[in-house]
Amino acid sequence: MFTTLQDKFYNNFIADERWKYIAEGLGVTLRVTFFAVIIGIVLGFLVAIVRSTYDKTGKLRILNAICKLYLTVIRGTPVVVQLLIIYFVIFGSSDVSKVLVAVMAFGLNSGAYVAEIFRSGIMSVDNGQFEAGRSLGFNYVQTMIYIIMPQAFKNVLPALGNEFIVLLKETSVSGYIALQDLTKGGDIIRSRTYDAFMPLIAVALIYLAMVLIFTKLVNMLERRLRSSDH
Repeated sequence: MFTTLQDKFYNNFIADERWKYIAEGLGVTLRVTFFAVIIGIVLGFLVAIVRSTYDKTGKLRILNAICKLYLTVIRGTPVVVQLLIIYFVIFGSSDVSKVLVAVMAFGLNSGAYVAEIFRSGIMSVDNGQFEAGRSLGFNYVQTMIYIIMPQAFKNVLPALGNEFIVLLKETSVSGYIALQDLTKGGDIIRSRTYDAFMPLIAVALIYLAMVLIFTKLVNMLERRLRSSDH
């Protein structure tokens, strides 16, 4: 049995340097995830500010309506459909990088969920904190930056970390636009060797390792933020 496993390992990863499909796919997955996370945080933060400002003050009515439309559309449709629309419809006549398309699709999708996470964190902060900021001479923006957002970030950190873990796993559908990510790399090996077990288990273990590492980092950051309160 050991010899059989050894032969399968050699055939799937060593022969013809097939391990490179996994390595190159991992690099693509990490790049897409990293830049999509940045877009998701920035976009989600801006949408959350607009939505919470409208909820608290009644201002930014038009921007709030646009943000609600964005949230409804993005949260109401599957991410793979959004990916296909951006690639085949929006950029269908353009020679655009598939990595860029994936980053945009996953970033826009993540931004909608991050926005609601941030907004829930902002709304969970007691209104007395706004009044305290005003009594210190802060305007609305300064109160949000220096008083509200630090507290809101601590409140939503677990949910935010979970969203980024979900985003990492969602990038596995990038193969729908023929982008050679980690999952696609394993599938290419399977199509060459006609052996599904080795490459797909390897892909699953790599995803699991990345999720465990990311979860550990989020837990460390959460503990550090809690300790800073004392």
